[in-house]
Amino acid sequence: MKKLFTYGILAFSLTIVTSCEDDLAELNVNEIDPTAVNPAFLLNSAILGTSFPVSTLVYDIGIVQQIISPNSGVLTGANYNQDNRNSTQGLWQDYFRTVIRNTRDVIRRIDADEPDRNNLKQMARIIQAFAFMVLTDAYGDIPFSEAGMAFPDQILLPGYDDQQAIYAELIQEIEEATIALDQAGVVETSDILYEGNIDQWKKLGYSLLLRAGMRLTKVDPGTAAQVAQRAFQGGVMNANDDNMIIRHDANYNNNYGRLLNATEANNFYLTEPFIDFLKNTNDPRLSAIAVTYVGAASGPEQIPGPDGNGSNDPATQVGMPMGHDNNSIVGVAADLGLTSFYEFAQADRTRVVKQDAPMFLITASQTQLLLAEAAERGWITGSPADYYNAGVRAHMEQMSLYDAASTIPSATIDTYLNNNPFSAGTALEQINDQYWIASFLNGPEAFANFRRSGFPNLTPNPFPSQDISGDFIRRLTYPNSEISVNTENVNVAIARQGPDNLDTRIWWDQ
Repeated sequence: MKKLFTYGILAFSLTIVTSCEDDLAELNVNEIDPTAVNPAFLLNSAILGTSFPVSTLVYDIGIVQQIISPNSGVLTGANYNQDNRNSTQGLWQDYFRTVIRNTRDVIRRIDADEPDRNNLKQMARIIQAFAFMVLTDAYGDIPFSEAGMAFPDQILLPGYDDQQAIYAELIQEIEEATIALDQAGVVETSDILYEGNIDQWKKLGYSLLLRAGMRLTKVDPGTAAQVAQRAFQGGVMNANDDNMIIRHDANYNNNYGRLLNATEANNFYLTEPFIDFLKNTNDPRLSAIAVTYVGAASGPEQIPGPDGNGSNDPATQVGMPMGHDNNSIVGVAADLGLTSFYEFAQADRTRVVKQDAPMFLITASQTQLLLAEAAERGWITGSPADYYNAGVRAHMEQMSLYDAASTIPSATIDTYLNNNPFSAGTALEQINDQYWIASFLNGPEAFANFRRSGFPNLTPNPFPSQDISGDFIRRLTYPNSEISVNTENVNVAIARQGPDNLDTRIWWDQ
């Protein structure tokens, strides 16, 4: 009897312990945090991450002489043609940490768990190719085949691929991904670019393919022609509805707009070459882009808004000359009859660089202008003049997408095109001058096309103390973090490509 009682107590105790363990197991289950993430959200994060960082304002946009600052310190860059690695690393860190990491993850997850979401995978491949192109155009040789593999494959110190090999793979990747997009596949309606519209994704892919092909015009014109033909035949962007646009809002700001509406509102100015180019052709985009704070003697006297002193009148816009610091520019402003250097023209921060302004990464305007060049070179069919006119018109119409106050009437566009007709004698220069304007606020693309085409014909920055021996910056330098941590692979790239400085030319810019 005593044994039966003992066994009973033991059985009861085990029941209690088991019950407690079950309860504890349930308590350890987090019913709030997700155990899996929809890869569409990762793709959207990657897309948002392609919005250019402030460093491209300090370097790329300054190199092509559209916006410049006379100030040094953290703003040192293209204004003095000096190497400021706190800024040259900005694009590298943003794109590798956000865009490449997330697109790699999307592709890996779909291959492993959701193979039916083929369209989402191809979208990720296109965005990833865009990001890699921006990176290699900026730095030259970069981690490519091993980039973004730290988590899945424990590749913490990726090797650097040479740019020629990168471009060959990018062209193949873009073309394969674009062809693989399937109208009959799963529709990814949560996609923030095109809401899953496959026609528009295909136009994006072929427009990116065209851009990649045209990059090779100096170094490999035969391949450039073939790739341009295939992109053209596939079907590229021909309307602003097709543009690759990053749409910003009050929560997710345009990086340029956030900077220029805060600490640096009074420190960046439109350049003399850019303003004069627009003035000389009576370009209506000048009044859509620029503002002058008439009579401003200081930063606080630049007063935006309807009750302020901002003027969009083209006659009041004076661009800041290149080659000055915040001391020498004072005398220059006085010689030009300005109240102070605060009266130089700026990009209008209530319109084109407001905090929620969209950012245009690949556009119908750029695409049509590339078609104009391809047609002028005899690589595709069609009239170069027609493509040229379509490209200029598309960019002028694009102005309204920044803000209704920047809208250019259709009749005004007609007048401009009639007064500035396409000329076969200067076709390549004219096309690429317009590409420069059409890439305003898209610094990486403007910088890349300037190196590729040689246009516009800019005068080198005359600042007296520079870190370059040539006329213009040709690439950005590697981040110090890469040099100190991934030393061996960086040194291999430097030995192959050339010194890690602002003078070294990348492969397609020979």
